[in-house]
Amino acid sequence: MIRLKKPWIGRFKKSTDKLVEKFTASINFDCRLYYHDIKVSIAHAKMLEIVGLLTSKESKLIINGLKEIEKDINNEKIKWFIKLEDVHMNLEVNLIKKIGNIGKKIHTGRSRNDQISTDIRLYLREEIDKIKLKITTLRKRLIKLAISESDTIMPGFTHLQIAQPVTFGHHLLAWHEMISRDHSRILECRKRINILPLGSAALAGTTYPINRNLIKELLGFDNITENSLDAVSDRDFAIEFTSFSSILLMHLSRMCEELILWTSLPFDFIELPDFLCTGSSIMPQKKNPDIPELIRGKTGRIYGNLLNLLVLMKSQPLAYNKDNQEDKEPLFDTTETVKNCIDNFIKIITNLKIKPKKMYLSALCNYSTATDFADYLVKRGVPFRDAHSIVGKVVYYGIKNKKNFNEIYLDNLRNFYNKIDEELLEVLTLEGSINTRNHIGATAPSQVRSAALRAKKYLKKLLG
Repeated sequence: MIRLKKPWIGRFKKSTDKLVEKFTASINFDCRLYYHDIKVSIAHAKMLEIVGLLTSKESKLIINGLKEIEKDINNEKIKWFIKLEDVHMNLEVNLIKKIGNIGKKIHTGRSRNDQISTDIRLYLREEIDKIKLKITTLRKRLIKLAISESDTIMPGFTHLQIAQPVTFGHHLLAWHEMISRDHSRILECRKRINILPLGSAALAGTTYPINRNLIKELLGFDNITENSLDAVSDRDFAIEFTSFSSILLMHLSRMCEELILWTSLPFDFIELPDFLCTGSSIMPQKKNPDIPELIRGKTGRIYGNLLNLLVLMKSQPLAYNKDNQEDKEPLFDTTETVKNCIDNFIKIITNLKIKPKKMYLSALCNYSTATDFADYLVKRGVPFRDAHSIVGKVVYYGIKNKKNFNEIYLDNLRNFYNKIDEELLEVLTLEGSINTRNHIGATAPSQVRSAALRAKKYLKKLLG
């Protein structure tokens, strides 16, 4: 039978009000940190033994007891009690029940303040490593698809108006650039997460001869926090992770917005397979792009989690405050949402059906090679502003007479500038337009393939 006794009850004469007890407890959500809390406690016990605060027998008893509790939790044999407030006290009371009073020694030289900060950092470190792998997979898929679509011509847009022809491969590599920046951000974020706060105790450190460097090695941290006041109250690392997540989801949302547009009938550039779509309960013909719509929708949820954490921390004096209990739910929600969104976006990219003919025909619209026409004139000595004006008049003529560039005869074009020759006809083709943009960062198919190969090589180097 577990004795449900609060660790701080000695100072109080009256029991906690039931409503307050329920309101202040965090066990309903922080119980998911049990694995990390046990891992931290095992490392702490090993350190206490080495510095002489536990005997070898006591340390072994505690460690074996914690391992048994972990198995019990995995087998759903542990019950969580609100009266014990949080994951730390629930585990400690279960340990005492299992091994007796020796279990009471595990909290020597630490506080729940530095304990929870360490738990969260361990949790986030593991989640980041999972997210890194997913981002890597997404980058590989985008690079592979960009190479295979390096010759596929589509319209490029500004203001959602057809602007200039590009290749679909080039467009995909633009997506890849966004994700590569996100990849860099999460790698930097991980460095600042992987710093050990344990040993800071409640706020001022501890009087016991602890060895923080030993715990750092046992738990795989890179560094140790330098200030105990900051260490127990800092949640910058959680905010930074949620900030990374917000930017990542913003990028995915932009991509999903394009996917949604491209599946619509006015565009019809791509098709999503049936197994990634749903239908309508009333309209039999509908095939809805629910996955990209949901990713777009969940972006606001992640923004909300970021704002939640920022507001949570904005008025907190040093050091730890109970407010910080509210950091976990938005953090847990963020990690799960990010992983799910990346997984589903990868599934979309892997199963896209591309319609190159539709893309090509769309790129022919709206005089998309008008800039190439102006550049052609500039290369023949016409100042760019004059060239711009000449081509503008040709476009107006085309709109008035319902003719695209390829439908206007050369003799008619010479009415606007008499030195136009047959070379212009090649310049005004979609192929001519993209092939002449042949420099690093541009849309020529050869440049797209080179850029994709550089990205592939850099990613391989990044992964070691």
